[in-house]
Amino acid sequence: MSFSISKPSFELRTSALRLSLCGAAIVFMPSFVCAQALPMASATGTVSAAHDLVAGDDFFQFVNGDWLAKTEIPADKSSWGAGGVLAEDTNARIVKLIETAATDKAASSNARLVGDFYHAYMDEDGIEAKGIAPLAPMLKQIAAIKSKTDLAHTLGASLRADVDPLNNTNFFTENIFGLWVAQGLTDPQHNTAYLLQGGLGMPDRAYYLADSQLMAELRTKYQAHIAAMLKLAGFDDVEARAARVMSLEIKIAESHADRETSADVQKANNTWRFADFAGKAPGMDWNAFFTSAHLNSQKTFTVWHPSAVSGEAALVGATELGTWKDYLAFHTINHFGSVLPKAYVEQHFSFYGTALSDTPQLSLRWKRSLNATNVALDEAVGHLYVDRYFPEANKLRVRTMVDNIIAAFSRRIEQLDWMAPATRAQAQAKLKTLYVGVGYPDKWASYAGLTVSPTDALGNVQRAEQFHLTQQLAKLRKKVDRTEWSMPSHLVDAVNMPLQNSMNFPAAILQPPYFDPQASDTVNYGAIGAIIGHEISHSFDDQGAQFDAQGRLREWWSAADLAHFKTASGALAIQYSAYKPFPDLAINGQQTLSENLADLAGLAASLDAYHVSLKDNIADDRQFFIGYAQSWRNKARDAAQRQQILTDGHSPAKYRTATVRNLEAWYKAFDVQPGQMLYLAPADRVRVW
Repeated sequence: MSFSISKPSFELRTSALRLSLCGAAIVFMPSFVCAQALPMASATGTVSAAHDLVAGDDFFQFVNGDWLAKTEIPADKSSWGAGGVLAEDTNARIVKLIETAATDKAASSNARLVGDFYHAYMDEDGIEAKGIAPLAPMLKQIAAIKSKTDLAHTLGASLRADVDPLNNTNFFTENIFGLWVAQGLTDPQHNTAYLLQGGLGMPDRAYYLADSQLMAELRTKYQAHIAAMLKLAGFDDVEARAARVMSLEIKIAESHADRETSADVQKANNTWRFADFAGKAPGMDWNAFFTSAHLNSQKTFTVWHPSAVSGEAALVGATELGTWKDYLAFHTINHFGSVLPKAYVEQHFSFYGTALSDTPQLSLRWKRSLNATNVALDEAVGHLYVDRYFPEANKLRVRTMVDNIIAAFSRRIEQLDWMAPATRAQAQAKLKTLYVGVGYPDKWASYAGLTVSPTDALGNVQRAEQFHLTQQLAKLRKKVDRTEWSMPSHLVDAVNMPLQNSMNFPAAILQPPYFDPQASDTVNYGAIGAIIGHEISHSFDDQGAQFDAQGRLREWWSAADLAHFKTASGALAIQYSAYKPFPDLAINGQQTLSENLADLAGLAASLDAYHVSLKDNIADDRQFFIGYAQSWRNKARDAAQRQQILTDGHSPAKYRTATVRNLEAWYKAFDVQPGQMLYLAPADRVRVW
C-alpha cells in the first residue's frame, strides 16, 4: 500500500518484471516527462495561491489553479504532475551515471551491467537489423505445442513473479497466472507462493465486460491491435486469429474477480495443497505446469483468486490448441514489443499509449531505455544513485521526522475513547515493531550470475526476467526478511508492506519538492510528512488493520472496536463515492478506501507532529495545508483518468487533496464557512485515527 505520487503510463507495463506497490509497473517515472514547472513552496515557506478562488469551494484549485491554467501535459505523457518534476530531474541524473559507468574501466561489475543493458536497448539500428529473429525460438516452441500437456508446460515456463496483491489491486499480468512470493498470511515465519488471476492484455476485466460504448470501442481497437502485431510477425489469417484470441480473453475476464473482491484479503486466504489443484481446478495438467514453473517441490500455495484459477484451468481444457497457440504467440510478441523493430514499438504504443490513455506521442528512446534498465537492474541503478546523490544527513533528518510522526500517531491511538485497552495495546505493538527503511536497503541485492550483453537487447530482457524469477523462487527456501525492500532507491514513491510490518522511503522521494533540507518544518511536514504519515497509517487502514505486529492475518480487535472502525471508515467510503469526475463515472469509495484512510490519518498525524516540533514557535497551518495541496498538483488526460478510476486503488489527485475537509485545523486556517462546497458539519467530518 503506497503513496503513489503519480501513475506511470500503461503503455510501458507489459515489459515490467514485477509490479510496484503503487499499483503500477515499476517504470520509475520516465513516462512523466516534466517541462518547467511553477515553483513549489520555497525554503522560506512562502507560496502564491490562487486567491481569486475560495479555499472552501475547491482547495485543489485554490492552491494549484495558476499551475493548472499554465501547464500542458507533454505530448508523450498521459498524466503529469508535481512528482514528474522530481522524476525528470532524477532520470537525467541517472542517465549521466549510466553513461559514465559504461566508459569507466574502474566501474563496478553492477555498474557495467547497467551500462551494457542501457546501451543494448539504445541500439535501435541493431534491433532493426535483427528483426523478429531474436524472438523466433520462443515462437517456434509455441508452434511446436501438440498436446494439452505441452500447453501446460509452456504456460508454466512463462510464469513471472510480477504481482503484489496487497499493494497492487490492478493485478495486471499478461501471464495466465500471476506469482507473488512473500510470507504467509497466517505464517509470518515462512515464505509461500501466491497464485493470482492473469492472462489479460487490457488493464482489467471491466474492459472486456462493461456494457458501454467507450469499452466496446476499446475492445474493437484491442482486437485490431492483436491482428496487427501478429501480421507484423508474419502470421497469416490474422483477423480470424485475433478474433479467437479476443474471445478467449473475454472468457478469461469472466472468471476474474472484480476489484473489490480482489482487494478483500479475507477472501484471498485460500490454502491449496499441490494435490488439490487437479480436483479444484481441472483442465490443466498441473504437474506439467508446476514443473516448468519450477514450483513442483512446493507443497502448498495461497490461491488469491480461486475462481480465476479454476476458470482459466477449465479454459485450458476446453479451448482448442490452435487458439491457445495464437494467444501465446500474440502475448509473447506483445510482451517483448519494446525490444523489437520500430514497427512493433509504434503499434504497441498506438494501443497502450494512444487508445488506452489518449497519449499522442511515444516517449523518446532514451527514456524507454532507462525505463527498461530500471526494471531489470533496479537495485544496481539505485546503488549508483544513492552513492552520488543521497547525503547521510538527509537520511538522519528524515528518520527524525519519521520518529516524530510515529510518536504522533501513537498519541492519537492513546486518545481514542472508543478503543478497548487490549486493542490499543496491539496497535501500539505494531508501531513499536514497525521496520522503517529510509533512503536505501540495509543490504544491496546481488546480480551475480546475470549475463548482460551490450548487443542483445531482447536477450537481456529475457535473462533479467528469469533472473528475477529465480531470486523470488529462492525465497521459498529462505527465512522471511522483514528488512527486504520492495522499491528501488531511485523511485519517487513510498510504501507500507503489512505482511512485513515495514515501510520504505526511497532516496529519490527525499528531495524537493517533497523533502527540502533547506526548507522550514512547515513545508516539510506538509509534504514529506504527509507522505510519511500516509505510509504509517496504512498499517491501520481497512487492509493493514487486519495484520498484527508480526504481519499475521488475524483478528486482534474487539468486536466493538471493529464495528466502530468499520462504521467510521464506511463514512469515508461514502464521502468519496459522492465525487464524480465524469458525468458517467464516479469514484468507487470502497475501492479507494485504503488509500483515502491513509491520506486522512497520515495528514492528521503529520500536522500533530509538526505542532510538537514547533516548541515555542507559532504554527503556520495555512502554509502547511498549502504545501500538502501543492504536492498533489497533477493533470491527466481523460482516458488516463478513467483508467485510474476503474482500476486503481488511489483516488485522482484533486480528491486526495479534498481530505482536508475532515480536519478542523483546515477550517480555521482558511475560514471555511457553511455553504462552501467542501464544508462539512462537524458531525460529518470523518475521524478514524
